[in-house]
Amino acid sequence: MPTYVTTPIYYVNAMPHLGHAYTTIVADTYSRFRRLCGDAVRFQTGTDEHGEKIAEAAARAGEDPRVYVDRVAAAFRKTWPLLSVDPDYFIRTTDANHIQTVQDILQQVYDAGDIYFSEYSGLYCRGCERFLTEKELVDGKCPDHLVEPSPITEQNYFFRMSKYQDWLIDHIKTNPDFITPERYRNEVLSFLSDPLEDLCISRPTSRLTWGIPLPFDTDFVTYVWFDALINYLTGIGYPDGPDFNTCWAVAEHVIAKDILKPHAVYWPTMLRAMGLRPYQRLHVHGYWNVDATKMSKSLGNVVRPKELVDTFGVNTLRYFVLREMSFGLDASFSGDAIQARHNADLANDLGNLFSRSLAMIDRYTCGQVPEREAGTITPDDRALMSAFTATVIDYRESMDGFRFHKALQAVWEVIGLLNRYIVTNAPWEMAKNPRQADRLRTVLYFLAESLWKVAVLLRPVMPDAARKMAAALGMERQFRNITLDDLQRWGEVPPGTVIDKGAQLFPRVEKKVEISAAAPVKQPPAASAPAESTEGLISFDQFQAVDLRVAEIVAAEKVAKSKRLLKLTVRAPEERTVVAGIAEFYAPETLIGQRVLLVANLKPAKLMGIASQGMLLAAKEEQADGTERLVLATVAAPVAVGSRVA
Repeated sequence: MPTYVTTPIYYVNAMPHLGHAYTTIVADTYSRFRRLCGDAVRFQTGTDEHGEKIAEAAARAGEDPRVYVDRVAAAFRKTWPLLSVDPDYFIRTTDANHIQTVQDILQQVYDAGDIYFSEYSGLYCRGCERFLTEKELVDGKCPDHLVEPSPITEQNYFFRMSKYQDWLIDHIKTNPDFITPERYRNEVLSFLSDPLEDLCISRPTSRLTWGIPLPFDTDFVTYVWFDALINYLTGIGYPDGPDFNTCWAVAEHVIAKDILKPHAVYWPTMLRAMGLRPYQRLHVHGYWNVDATKMSKSLGNVVRPKELVDTFGVNTLRYFVLREMSFGLDASFSGDAIQARHNADLANDLGNLFSRSLAMIDRYTCGQVPEREAGTITPDDRALMSAFTATVIDYRESMDGFRFHKALQAVWEVIGLLNRYIVTNAPWEMAKNPRQADRLRTVLYFLAESLWKVAVLLRPVMPDAARKMAAALGMERQFRNITLDDLQRWGEVPPGTVIDKGAQLFPRVEKKVEISAAAPVKQPPAASAPAESTEGLISFDQFQAVDLRVAEIVAAEKVAKSKRLLKLTVRAPEERTVVAGIAEFYAPETLIGQRVLLVANLKPAKLMGIASQGMLLAAKEEQADGTERLVLATVAAPVAVGSRVA
């Protein structure tokens, strides 16, 4: 089955940062996962090189725009191998074939009567390179760039986007997977509940020359989005290339939420005007925050991926961003967080498991994978096989649904099971007793086979580390052609296979690591007020940093050895675990189905060994007898799960 996966093309007014890296790692991981499922995959990324901000950046650098974009595009191209990202095609909007495709499409839509000339007055954000409506502003400012847009009146060409509003609403409603996660589908439908304006698609050459000339009026160049979005077609040979015929029907775009509107509204209507079916799925992720502020090149608080790779290695970076961010929600980045993931999950859990398992095979069976002795199979072994069967199913469903953190959570649960398997069976004790030699070989066989399965499951996420694991297990040749379905079988690692215990996969990082990031742009301080009127108060920006969501409790159970804690599974709309201190006030079964308020962007914490990914709001009431009770905060009327509390 074919699959076509794209990242957005990245604007070259600044160098690559962690936000670019995350989107691209996600698309690369999903592409590798689809290949692991046996699909024929085409994966595309590239650079967006026209527009006002590019011309301005080139002028600041004292360079011709073409020289400037060549230099920065090369930096993006060189970044991807550092991150083990392997696209099939890298497109640039300055490529001759792309320019020709854009002009052909413009002429086609113009000839059909869907492009017209008119005068427009509006509020223009130079950072967004588009006109903003009053409804989009926050305190009179662009919410992304934190500056007031400028009033502009000029003549331009417009695309009749409003003509396709009803069609787009119907398409989104009848195709629930068209925009994922669900919160962004709802956001687009909310936007479309108001009349849709037509889209300005040009800039006069008196204001901007660095762009693709309109084929029907050379006094204007193409607006950046009508140029940029068409890259998804150019890259697969639109209109008559064989890759276009194979790939477009299965196109899946991966983007950040700041470009939701162009991809979910502009692009489908453009495609409709061209007579093409829309893409298959749009996957939208949240922001990486530094000090509770969106990581953004325009705000100057970016983290460079090369620095992270140099410090922790590419495998740790890929694992961290996929494990730490719940796709669709915002996540917080810090040096402490990535170091903790590296040492706990990779060095301790996986690294130690792998090194000690191979060391025991090397020591007790002369460095060769032993044969499984049928008469020595125990309930522990059967539980291990059953766990892997369930893990592969959960992994496949989670990866397909872009729930990468859930997929990795499932893999780490089986890694934990393997560590407990070693402790329970104690091979070092069996080695002292000749009568347990058969059982020892069986245990070591199951360890080798299980580690092989773990390596395959990790191949999309950490391709380099997974390849090293396969090579150490003597399975590098088989690693190239295995599919996910093969993991349901046992006996894939032949007895007698020679292992190489080699070096540590993930040496611990003991020294505290400081990751540098430029300080965010500071906003002017508000007018001073008497000290007594603001003491103890928080700013509106501080309040906005708290992401409150409506969540539904779908499962609840008591935490062993705790009188106070309940382990809850909540949906907002993705599922996550929350540990709440409400066991003294609520029976678990009474909570199922309740819609409560969740702090969704709280840093994860472990309580009684359980990772809690958020906090529920509750009122604390002091009673007459001096005791306190907690009452969960709920919503007064039915509201969609995942809705933001404003």
